[in-house]
Amino acid sequence: MKNKTVVVGLSGGVDSSVTAYLLKKQGYNVIGVTMQVWQKDIPESGETGIAEVEDARKVAAYLGIPHYVLNFNEEFHKNVIEYFVKTYNDGKTPNPCVVCNRYVKWQALREKAGNLGADYIATGHYAKIEKLENGRYAIKNSKTAKKDQTYALHLLTQEQLEHTIMPLGSYEKDEVRKIAERVGIPVAYKKDSQDMCFIPDGKYANFIYKETGKRAIPGEIVTMDGEVVGKHKGIIHYTVGQRKGLGLSLGHPVFVLEIRPETNEVVVGSNEESMSRYVRADQVNFMTVEDLTEPKRVWAKIRYNHRGAWCTVEKTGEDEILCTFEEPQRAITPGQAVVLYDGEYVLGGGTIIADK
Repeated sequence: MKNKTVVVGLSGGVDSSVTAYLLKKQGYNVIGVTMQVWQKDIPESGETGIAEVEDARKVAAYLGIPHYVLNFNEEFHKNVIEYFVKTYNDGKTPNPCVVCNRYVKWQALREKAGNLGADYIATGHYAKIEKLENGRYAIKNSKTAKKDQTYALHLLTQEQLEHTIMPLGSYEKDEVRKIAERVGIPVAYKKDSQDMCFIPDGKYANFIYKETGKRAIPGEIVTMDGEVVGKHKGIIHYTVGQRKGLGLSLGHPVFVLEIRPETNEVVVGSNEESMSRYVRADQVNFMTVEDLTEPKRVWAKIRYNHRGAWCTVEKTGEDEILCTFEEPQRAITPGQAVVLYDGEYVLGGGTIIADK
């Protein structure tokens, strides 16, 4: 694409590096941008010992593209960290990657990309973007089911999709790594990151304490009929559907059914009690259509690693949908996303608020 400029979110990993390589090969003017979102001591330019930034610099130098390290700390803290802490304290389970994608990796990066004179931004996500016959843009399933990342992209707006390129949607992960090896990209053998970027040790409660200065308050674990069966360490340590780590010996498996911040209770029950056919969600974003005008049978996922199931979705309010599943689903978790698929395309999605 001669004379078209694209900013690639260059993380220092294999996927974003191959994204930059493919786009340069296609003729785009490629600019690499590494987003400083959490490490508060990284300068916007100059030398740094942070491994990811150094890897990104090496890749940019190897590909012969400009590279910038830009500070997104303020945007990340406001849109992701504050949301993460509040959601856990409200007894829900946050989805920080979904929120980060819309408000930081897209909204904030698009603004900075515009300042650099870019026409598009590009990422190493395993997903596709297509313009439909009705003129709308939609996320489409990637070639690889194993790495498909469409679930985490359901909040992207039409304007964001129109100015985004995702070249890896047509590749398997193994193919991407082979491209990196073949062309000699410096991070070709680097392992994929699995951790949440701002809590690499996975200790959410410690992180929330550091952010708020408030310790989690212990309380009671109860059944649906109010029987006290144990003590919990603080509601931020638990999520709906959790079975392990409850410290209970009731003679049968139990799962977290509900978290009640107003009474500081964790409610547990049987596997049967954890099942429901209904998912209510708000903060709805539609992609393939401007709005949902009538009930529609769709394939839906209620968490990132959920296989998915058939349901009928209908609007029940200005910003609310109800999904009625054909088969009961386990652990419908407030705070997580329900993402709706119409064939290979993301119809839309929302944030789960209830299972009834």
